[in-house]
This record gives sequence, structure tokens and C-alpha cells, in this order.
Amino acid sequence: MSAKVLERFPAGSPRGSWPAEEYAAECRAAGEPATVVMDLRSDAFLVVVPGADDD
Repeated sequence: MSAKVLERFPAGSPRGSWPAEEYAAECRAAGEPATVVMDLRSDAFLVVVPGADDD
């Protein structure tokens, strides 16, 4: 499975701030099936949408 990254947000946001979740909600409201995942290597939250498999 592959995914397209729409945006990256640093994991160190102030307490009570959820910019990745807010951005994903805006994308979903616009019709994009966006979701938030954590990239542990870069310590960032990624907003992604499903992409086509490159088989």
C-alpha cells in the first residue's frame, strides 16, 4: 500500500494544539480521504491520502 503525503507537521506542537488533525479534517471536508500518521524517524505527523500501488 502506498500513500501520498499532503503535509508534514512537527510532533512538538504546544499542548492542546492538533494542527495535523485540523488540516486532515479540512481535507476530508473538501472530499479528500485524508488521515494522520506518525513518522517516527522524522518525529512528525503526516497527513496522507491513499495512493495507487506501484506494482
